[in-house]
Amino acid sequence: MTESRPPVYITREGAKRLQGELSDLLWKQRPGVVQDVTDAAAQGDRSENAEYIYGKKKLREIDRRIHWLTRRLESATVVEPRTDGMTAAFFGAYVEVEDEDGARVTYRIVGEDEIDLDKGHISWRSPLGRSLLKRREGDAVVFRRPSGEVEVTIVSIRY
Repeated sequence: MTESRPPVYITREGAKRLQGELSDLLWKQRPGVVQDVTDAAAQGDRSENAEYIYGKKKLREIDRRIHWLTRRLESATVVEPRTDGMTAAFFGAYVEVEDEDGARVTYRIVGEDEIDLDKGHISWRSPLGRSLLKRREGDAVVFRRPSGEVEVTIVSIRY
């Protein structure tokens, strides 16, 4: 019996960012590190050659990241934003909320690989992200944080 993995959703922008990172690793960073390792290996005794040891370690890290990015991009489903005038919050939506104190914050519901709290990008699987999904403007949403429950009201939704 195979283990079921949760779906990997990503926005088009997130997929482009991961693809850009993969391309940079494959065509810029890795060839440079391979050349550094080759140069260090040519210096002789590799057992005490710090540049060689560090270069091999760096190469393993890059290869591990390349492998992860390749697998992630192969398994990810790119979700296009809604264009049918839908007024509910779904994946890719920008959702402006107002808390009990009147403070307003805008969040974008994105995939797990795109989380960036400085930009207000939250995962669709986070407590707040799950609470916002399928809700409409004017809805009050309660979600649990480590400090307790918080209630916010959805002010606007846009894609």
